[in-house]
Amino acid sequence: MSNTPSSAEMLHHHRRKMEGRDPHEQHRVATPLELLFDLTFVLAFGQAAAQFAHALAAGHYAAALIGFGFATFAICWAWINFSWFASAYDTDDWIFRIVTMVQMIGVLVLAIGLPRMFASIEHGEHLDNSVMVLGYVIMRLAMLTQWLRAASQDPARRRACLTYAIAISIAQIGWVVQIIADFPVGVSIVLAAVLGLIELSGPILAERKDGGTPWHAHHIAERYSLFAIIALGEGVVGTVATLSAVVEKQGWSLDAALICVAGMGLTFGLWWIYYLLPSARVLHVHRERCFVWGYAHVAIIAAIVATGAGLDVAAAFIDGKSQIGPLATVLATAIPVAVFIISVYLIYYYLVRRFDYLHFWLLAASVAVMGAAIAAAASGVGMASCLIIVMLAPVVTVVGYEVLGHRHQADALAGDEHQTLH
Repeated sequence: MSNTPSSAEMLHHHRRKMEGRDPHEQHRVATPLELLFDLTFVLAFGQAAAQFAHALAAGHYAAALIGFGFATFAICWAWINFSWFASAYDTDDWIFRIVTMVQMIGVLVLAIGLPRMFASIEHGEHLDNSVMVLGYVIMRLAMLTQWLRAASQDPARRRACLTYAIAISIAQIGWVVQIIADFPVGVSIVLAAVLGLIELSGPILAERKDGGTPWHAHHIAERYSLFAIIALGEGVVGTVATLSAVVEKQGWSLDAALICVAGMGLTFGLWWIYYLLPSARVLHVHRERCFVWGYAHVAIIAAIVATGAGLDVAAAFIDGKSQIGPLATVLATAIPVAVFIISVYLIYYYLVRRFDYLHFWLLAASVAVMGAAIAAAASGVGMASCLIIVMLAPVVTVVGYEVLGHRHQADALAGDEHQTLH
């Protein structure tokens, strides 16, 4: 008779003890449940990008930026909390699965509340984020139960888990107060900033207790890369919207071809650049660098989604439904691309801790390309041609890495590993 009861155990999703996963587990990859969870964020990013693009095309820049900043932080932070917890304590039992389903419901509720929140900011009286915050509270209460469960079943890391639970509880009280009190927009934004700081401080305090939680470096790096791919989906959506606007107005033409190349080229270029980061390799050795790396991804993800929204703005301009000029339209795409590129370089420098003059020249060349796109828009060059120029900005980094940068990165990583060993 076979003596392998562990195989049968893995096939049955009965209740399991949350003792923490092995942070050095071999071949750890994203689970089907994590991938299913991620699907809800496709809708959330789609709503955020659509509302952002609508506000930009209407010329409501302040409302667009405030609403988009609030939305992307809430979306990203909800995903970040689940993903780090799952990396450390994914038991894949029926309790974990049901609680995750509740969190997915919360994401959908949050997404449904985004249009109302953007509209309230545009009107400038009260921040109507009640539905959005309700979805957020649903997610966070589910997350609270997960941390309390881990605290009760993993005595060695009890203090760390309870610190997470306390930080979540304090923040949730604040979010509920914000719904009930119905503060003016300015007060609501300040309160949201304070609550955001509480949210961000929770993991920093928790991971300093009893060695922190047993998250897996390669697994968490893969999870973030998959999250970036979800955000890149907005680039595909934006490309289709812009291409449809051109074809509907002009038919299949050279401009249509240029728009297609520009949109997909931008999306592909951002994807290529993101995967140049040696995240898993560095975090496996330097776990303490996870906080800046993880939090900085909010800017990266927001920039990716905003790039897709920028392409939507270009579609509205081409279709004659925009109230802004060609220069502002090009900036709606160029600025997020610039934010993305700069953010990736900064994260790379933080991870590797070695300055590279090649990066300086690549950034300078990227800025020059952006300047050329802006000058072209100001000079009356067609929108399709301007977007092609913007697309060349990430191409600069891709070519620079493939020609010389890969050798520089290999030397930097080898030097870091040598210092670590000694």
